Amino acid sequence: METNERIELAYPPDFQDVREAVRVRLRATFWWRLLRWTAWGGGTLAFLVAGLALLPPSPEPETTALMVVLGLVAVGCAESLPWLTARSLFLLIRAQGEATAVVDEDGGRWTSRDSETTIRWALLPRYVETPRLFVLLTAKQSGTGFAYLPKHGLADPADADRLRAVLDRNISKV
Repeated sequence: METNERIELAYPPDFQDVREAVRVRLRATFWWRLLRWTAWGGGTLAFLVAGLALLPPSPEPETTALMVVLGLVAVGCAESLPWLTARSLFLLIRAQGEATAVVDEDGGRWTSRDSETTIRWALLPRYVETPRLFVLLTAKQSGTGFAYLPKHGLADPADADRLRAVLDRNISKV
């Protein structure tokens, strides 16, 4: 069965879209989960050392303060990284103004004020659907790239079903 279904989207830059797409991308990577667990583990260990440094016979308030700060920095950095990444990416996207995307059986084409990008399905073989977005992901072994298609960019809410059908025919849902 040959179909030439073509779905068009038009949408302004939206920080919440970028933030959600970055979060989906990070959750899909092993290194991000490892980094978060390491930061939380290091933070917990720092807090334990801080508690032990206050015990008699010789409490060490300087060591306690240092360990608390190190624990907070480790956890704070890991937890703020998605927001900071989304913010820096959003500033680049916002500078390009409204974007349009066309998705069909060959892949997707994104156009903004100064750029036009075509991506074939082989580069983005997986996708995740959220209430706001379709986030297209690179293969696990080929990197950490992604693209996103916001549902609010569709002309008609029923187009989400058509878009989902095109994605399901060409790539796999995670």
